[in-house]
Amino acid sequence: MRRPVAIRLSAALGTLALAAATGAVLTAPGASAAAGGATGYATQNGGTTGGAGGQTVRATTGTAIHQALCSRADSSTPIVIEVEGTINHGNTSKVSGDSCSTAADKIELKQISNVTIVGVGNGAVFDQLGIHIRDSSNIIIQNVTVRNVKKSGSPTSNGGDAIGMESNVRNVWVDHTSLEASGGESEGYDGLFDMKDNTQYVTLSYSTLRNSGRGGLIGSSESDRSNSYITFHHNLYENIDSRAPLLRGGTAHLFNNHYVSLNESGINSRAGAKAKVDNNYFEDSKDVLGTFYTAEAGYWQVSGNIYDNVTWSEPGSENNPAGPDPQSNTTVSIPYSYSLDDAGCVPEVVSATAGANKGLRVSDGNCSAESPDPTPKPTDPTPDPTQPGGTNLSIGAGADGTSKASGTSYGNVRDGDLGTYWSPAGSTGSVSVKWGSATTVSKINVREAVGSSGAIGSWKVVNGDTGATLTSGNGAGVVTFPTTSLKKITFTVTSASSTPKVAEFETYAG
Repeated sequence: MRRPVAIRLSAALGTLALAAATGAVLTAPGASAAAGGATGYATQNGGTTGGAGGQTVRATTGTAIHQALCSRADSSTPIVIEVEGTINHGNTSKVSGDSCSTAADKIELKQISNVTIVGVGNGAVFDQLGIHIRDSSNIIIQNVTVRNVKKSGSPTSNGGDAIGMESNVRNVWVDHTSLEASGGESEGYDGLFDMKDNTQYVTLSYSTLRNSGRGGLIGSSESDRSNSYITFHHNLYENIDSRAPLLRGGTAHLFNNHYVSLNESGINSRAGAKAKVDNNYFEDSKDVLGTFYTAEAGYWQVSGNIYDNVTWSEPGSENNPAGPDPQSNTTVSIPYSYSLDDAGCVPEVVSATAGANKGLRVSDGNCSAESPDPTPKPTDPTPDPTQPGGTNLSIGAGADGTSKASGTSYGNVRDGDLGTYWSPAGSTGSVSVKWGSATTVSKINVREAVGSSGAIGSWKVVNGDTGATLTSGNGAGVVTFPTTSLKKITFTVTSASSTPKVAEFETYAG
């Protein structure tokens, strides 16, 4: 009998959902981007280093993540984006630029490379908002929670996948993540970790996948066999109906994972796939390995696994369970080195290491958990002069001004899109951001449109409620002033070397 998927997330995740986007630049205890390095197929094909060596930027909103990507010199400039707080539809907007291609309904890593996204501080929760990797390479996602991403109902994101990869993706390492749903397809959810359309050299490590109808797949159909070289190690699959994972073609290596309550089927190797299955612990589950729901066979090599209270169905025309006494029917050569914990200690080791906010602890290869080597140290991110920390209060606010050139709009300065802008009818003029109630502001960021950098000369910032000048200066960029509560703030260009083009007039509380 099919057991229902649990709909309640853990109390710890409920607490994380309350984490506010403070915007403060903080140290990151217990988290450092890519500490310890990857194991598995992500180490092949040149390796996976993410944004190592690039600038480190702090983000507390989805829009800020997109802005960080779009502010790079080009689409391959390395960057580490440290994320803290709850990222959701309300604070994630599309941002345009030459180095990015983003969307408002997901975190979009599209046509880019050399990027690390790592949760820091009090944690990073992507709530009902999926992470989509498309036509990209050398990506690291680490120490984050992604939950309740829907493909139907409201709001929807990323086709219902917590993390999804498609279309010529190479070298991705997803590590110490917590991926969760609150039901199956009938409740609006799809996969937690999906790869399709020529995705290769991926490692999923030290992560938890819970409470979903579908754990994840490799290949979207029996003919989509271009996906390969995927490693799964030290992960917890708990209360999953099927696809833990589903493999269509290609090669996968699964070792030291803990599987609990796989309700219908587990590792489903089909359509010519080959799975090397080493030292895993399967518990209280059904049909944990085999070819299911198709006549197109897959293959497996098994060793050292423990089957604890596992039941097996009878073979049929579209059902070929590996048990009750699983035996290898292929061989798989692994090109990288790795250490195996004994299967008997896998539940304990995985419990101590897997998931977000575990201090990036890993197995020592001898049934104990340890901190990464080198031990992560608190980091102070290098400030990004184009992106202050915190929530951009201009997004969703109103706008007006003294004049606007043909083809421009006041609203373009608060839409989160660097591809649109406001210009005055002449070389000087004013643009304002306004709110329906008093709003606390102490910092602005005036961002000029591409190709117009340096056009703005002298300016002043005015309290639109009182007419008082808050500060003045020269050139665009980040400006601070004494904290002020107001309903309207105005940026007035008083001189310019050419027609000013203000792409964004961002406002921040601190």
